[in-house]
Amino acid sequence: MKQTTSVFILFILLLSAAPTRAQYEGFVQEGEFGLQLGAAHYFGDLNTQTGLRQPGFTAGGFYRRQFNNYAALRIAANYARLGYSDRLQASNEFQQRRNLSFRTNIWELLLQGDFNFFRFNPTNPHQRFTPYLTFGAGVFYYDPFTELNGQRHFLRPLGTEGQFSAQYPERKPYGNTALTVPFGVGIKWALHPGMNLQLEVTHRFTGTDYLDDVSTTYAGLSAFDPGTPAFLLQDRSYELGPRIGTAGTQRGFSGQKDQYILVTLGVSWNITSYKCPTGN
Repeated sequence: MKQTTSVFILFILLLSAAPTRAQYEGFVQEGEFGLQLGAAHYFGDLNTQTGLRQPGFTAGGFYRRQFNNYAALRIAANYARLGYSDRLQASNEFQQRRNLSFRTNIWELLLQGDFNFFRFNPTNPHQRFTPYLTFGAGVFYYDPFTELNGQRHFLRPLGTEGQFSAQYPERKPYGNTALTVPFGVGIKWALHPGMNLQLEVTHRFTGTDYLDDVSTTYAGLSAFDPGTPAFLLQDRSYELGPRIGTAGTQRGFSGQKDQYILVTLGVSWNITSYKCPTGN
């Protein structure tokens, strides 16, 4: 993740040194304001087989500063709804018996670099389409929750892996903000000189393994007060049969951080200026 951030910083420095901007017959594309809608999906301890069976909704907005026909810097803010359930893992008997589930709202703020494969200039009818790469870094807010007997319970304050138990002083509560590193591809069309349409698929690598509230091992029943929401939600295998969550038994896999992906369709409005052509 540190290497990705270093590459991103280097790319931004190269963008800053770009000498020209997209222009055609005196018109210069300064940047774009845009909106996007689409689908979001989670990958992690509850979705180890990268299934796509519970997509959520995503929406956001962005401002893209154009440096030249190929490169731009983007500031974006997005919302996404993520979630998954062990019961969706049809071929994994352990996860079905584990019987955990979660949902969360994601709010993210990103700084991204965009690089066009082709020269893109919305004022030039011959340069109105390009595939592009995007990558960057940002932060996001999350707060996983689940339902028990029709009532919503936020999981972080419950310490379902013993974070608030005297038996596990080394297990500290996790925060509800984390780093995200997006990397993706897209295609962009200029519908006319003032408006663009883009389709983008961007994968997010995150700095947390608790997006789903699952990471390490079961804390065991003795770490919780009987009958409390934490007692009932830390191990829900009892809903399907005998309990499997004895202390020290694997609950999640802490060796890999959680991830998510956004697939969006966006529209943007160009900001242009006019400069008198020289040399004539």
